[in-house]
Amino acid sequence: MIAKPVEHMLNERQDHFLIPAEIVANVQETNHLDHAFLVLTKVRYSKIPVLDNEQHFKGLLSLPMITETMLGMNGIDATKLGRKTVGDVMERDAPTITLPYDFEEILHLLVDQPFLVVVNQDGIFTGIVTRREVMKSFNYVAHDLDKDYNVSEKDDDKRADGDNTPEG
Repeated sequence: MIAKPVEHMLNERQDHFLIPAEIVANVQETNHLDHAFLVLTKVRYSKIPVLDNEQHFKGLLSLPMITETMLGMNGIDATKLGRKTVGDVMERDAPTITLPYDFEEILHLLVDQPFLVVVNQDGIFTGIVTRREVMKSFNYVAHDLDKDYNVSEKDDDKRADGDNTPEG
């Protein structure tokens, strides 16, 4: 459970977490892989969201998913990319989150993910929350917690000599 003062400070910065959908690179599930390969190469992201024509989130696509398609017994065959779509190779079971954010859930999920997809109640893609933005907010909390709250050290933490035994 997150300490209430920390949770309060994070809630105050919640609007900093979301990178809006309008500025997040994405591809459509019906795009051919050669197009998706170009998008991923140009934006230099590790993964990007996959959407349908109505902007519903459908999954994630990474460069390794595309390059795996090109591998054959005799080397790399880039012509395969024009014959397959993003929907053929994308990751479909990616975790998503909705507003209001549950910080504890976000923290657990960001351990294994560089970003989390944010959708509304109808599954429409609204943006992403990145590990980077969450870490920036924790940096703020770590530096400003004692400015907003009365924080005291435990007796054991005050010992300068490093001896944490009661006898000293």
